Amino acid sequence: MKIKKANVILDDKKYRINHHANKEVSYMFLIIIGIIGVVWFLQPVFRHFIWNIGNITGLVLFGLMALAGIFRKPIRKLAAKLWQKVPGKILVVAVCAVILCGAVLAAVETACMAVAAAKKPAEDATLVVLGCKVNGESPSRMLHERLEAAYTYLTEHPDAVCVVSGGQGTDEKISEAKCMYRYLTEKGIDPSRLYKEDRSVSTRENLAFSEKIIKEKGLPSSVAIVTNEFHEYRAGEVAKALEMDYGAVPAGTALYLLPTFYVRELYGILYEWVF
Repeated sequence: MKIKKANVILDDKKYRINHHANKEVSYMFLIIIGIIGVVWFLQPVFRHFIWNIGNITGLVLFGLMALAGIFRKPIRKLAAKLWQKVPGKILVVAVCAVILCGAVLAAVETACMAVAAAKKPAEDATLVVLGCKVNGESPSRMLHERLEAAYTYLTEHPDAVCVVSGGQGTDEKISEAKCMYRYLTEKGIDPSRLYKEDRSVSTRENLAFSEKIIKEKGLPSSVAIVTNEFHEYRAGEVAKALEMDYGAVPAGTALYLLPTFYVRELYGILYEWVF
């Protein structure tokens, strides 16, 4: 009996040691992921001075993740103390509910983005390239990605025509449409296949003003929208509201930029749904 009791005690000790070791590994993993996330969301700031709600949110979330791993002991004590009283339990449950709802909402929006990016355009569609920032007279990284997608499409569809859409911002030397026109013609696209829409300052105006050109010039009414993959859903919703027949020609996004603009787009979609 004594031997059995001793074995039980040893097994219990082993379990406690292994359980503690596993918990420590989990917390270290949490810290490492948090640090990686913070560095990732800082990349647009370091490289292009891009600072928006996307990387602010990412920095806050991953920063909190890293801090939760570092200060795990006082946090556990605080949670245990709160759980002892009804108001504390309500607070803990409310925080967990908000986190769960946020995760579910992000998953639903991400699914919408994926489905929209996979929507194929009609064979005879008019390509519409949505504008993006111009640095001086050169396309920004994201505009360059859209232009590469447009170039590939126009090369693979030699009969297709294209509307390049985007006005001139206060910090841009030329309009986004002019920048795109230059880029595509310099790569060998026949200028007769390109139409410039250089007044728009938003996605809605991009598509509304482009539709006007399409009607005026008698171009195919179906459109193939070129924008970054995460933006195809919102662009498609605008096209749907304008009663346009549309499909997607998604452009890839640089990995160091994708998290920031993906998170920002989550807010954009939520705004569209609510307002």
